[in-house]
Amino acid sequence: MSRTIEYGNLMHRAMRGLIQEVLCDVRDNGLPGAHHFFITFDTTHPDAALADWLRDRYPSEMTVVMQHWYDALEVTDDGFSVTLNFGDAPERLYVPYDAIKTFVDPSVEFGLRFETQDVDEEAEIAEDTAQTDENTQAGEADIVSLDSFRK
Repeated sequence: MSRTIEYGNLMHRAMRGLIQEVLCDVRDNGLPGAHHFFITFDTTHPDAALADWLRDRYPSEMTVVMQHWYDALEVTDDGFSVTLNFGDAPERLYVPYDAIKTFVDPSVEFGLRFETQDVDEEAEIAEDTAQTDENTQAGEADIVSLDSFRK
């Protein structure tokens, strides 16, 4: 059986949907209270749009802050665009959701991190999965207690 449920991809899609929903609310109603966002994204993503001088300054990734001054926030199904102030120089950015590496709202200690896997890691995971499948078929199973994750 070669078909598998790709939980990682499903989780990333759900997390990006959450970011889209939050940004739509901010677009429609503004940032409530002390909420603000640190958004780190991959500046090499083919659909990311930013000024050349910003791309030169941040050749691989960039963290932007949406807090006191932002303008013209537009949210789509694929990403968002916003005008931010960089040292008294307003610049328009377009950030595809697929380019986001982290999304943090420190005012409520909330954060999302999007992990990417190298080819070697994927092969290692596939090996581990195959070994787990063999163990499960042999009647063995790994049990994970959720108590260790509770606060």
